[in-house]
Amino acid sequence: MIVTRFAPSPTGYLHIGGLRTALYNYLYARANGGKFLLRIEDTDLKRNSKEAAEAIVQAFNWCGLEYDGEIVYQSSRFDLYKEYVAKLLESGKAYKCYMSKEELDALRAEQEARKERPKYDGRYRDFTGTPPSGIEPVVRIKAPTSGVIEFEDGVKGKVSFNANDILDDFIIARSDGTPTYNFTVVIDDALMGVTDIIRGDDHLSNTPKQIILYEALGFKIPKFYHVAMINGSDGAKLSKRHGATDVMEYKRMGYLSEALLNFLVRLGWSHGDDEIFSINDMKRLFDPNHLSKSSSTFNQTKLEWLNAHYIKTANSERIFDELSELGLNLRNHPKKELLIGQYRERSKTLVEMRDSINSLLNEPQSYDEKAYNKFINENSLQILAEFSEILKPNLTAKDYEEATMSFLESKGAKLKDLAQAVRVAVTGTSVSPSIFEVIEILGSECVKERISKLLAYAKQ
Repeated sequence: MIVTRFAPSPTGYLHIGGLRTALYNYLYARANGGKFLLRIEDTDLKRNSKEAAEAIVQAFNWCGLEYDGEIVYQSSRFDLYKEYVAKLLESGKAYKCYMSKEELDALRAEQEARKERPKYDGRYRDFTGTPPSGIEPVVRIKAPTSGVIEFEDGVKGKVSFNANDILDDFIIARSDGTPTYNFTVVIDDALMGVTDIIRGDDHLSNTPKQIILYEALGFKIPKFYHVAMINGSDGAKLSKRHGATDVMEYKRMGYLSEALLNFLVRLGWSHGDDEIFSINDMKRLFDPNHLSKSSSTFNQTKLEWLNAHYIKTANSERIFDELSELGLNLRNHPKKELLIGQYRERSKTLVEMRDSINSLLNEPQSYDEKAYNKFINENSLQILAEFSEILKPNLTAKDYEEATMSFLESKGAKLKDLAQAVRVAVTGTSVSPSIFEVIEILGSECVKERISKLLAYAKQ
């Protein structure tokens, strides 16, 4: 059975790069009838944030990435890690190192002066003497001093590391007894039965260390897939300066979760030339062997295009719920379906939809200067005043269109002579849906009042 996991550290909110990693692991498990596990790596007690841990779960819930079983918190497993440290010490595969910080700093300074890569020199590797007093030792693994560590990566192919070039006897437990990252990851992945690990290629350098630990502990080594990072539009690694990176910030900006997931799945994976993928499509089609070796570029325009697609195709109840969460409750509006129908076709985000609807429903407090100067003149004011008189209540958009066209024909005028002036009167701008739908949505009395207000303003 395929078992994957996502294992974030709760030192900050879940960013979209992390969500992409989680999505890939989730899809691989679901595509193969396997398990997807969530582990919170909260061993750094000084930097951990309870709020950040909760935000990770919140983001998962919003995106619908359901995990199997209970969340595993590393902070509750310290006793377990100590047991495995003790086993490695007893078997002679690890040892206590009494090197002081001052000694280590001096060693590194000497190595740097000789233009060598700073590394621990193994002075306590086979130590049998009396330990120096006053120093709490760290525990180091006995890493190979020669040879090659290699593995078949699901994305990069065969990856090889020269042991002597990259490794020293790295620390698996600090002087205060707390375990290090690479050690806890191996213990947890092995005991949780993780078979496949999809993660960013910034973890590639950790892999040889983890392989050494898997072998020392007698655990089966999982299959690794190291995915290229997401870059900003300038080619640099994606960061906050490229825009919002906190997953929940995208919800606050009016993006639908399925649009964000569709966007992220394509940042490093493809299925032919297809662009639109529902979550069920992804579960059915995802194969990590089709992950790209190249970095992908975050494209805001592409995300907006996908979001617009999902806004257009979402059912009305979903849109009402989303808008309500953004502070616009339309459930009791008599023309709510017509409202949604008019704005879903022209909105890239739900925030844009909310603001556009608000600009229609709320009487304008001012008029856009450019629109006013362009479309409001003596002729348009005269037509507006006369047009207001023909508006009757409780008609449909089609009825208002027929009445308007008859009115314009009788005046020898065209729709362009009226429509933009109506928009300025009703919204304060020259942008709105069809004026006939606008009149039906607002009601004839409301439209008359706004026209009257504009006429009064023009006389000042």
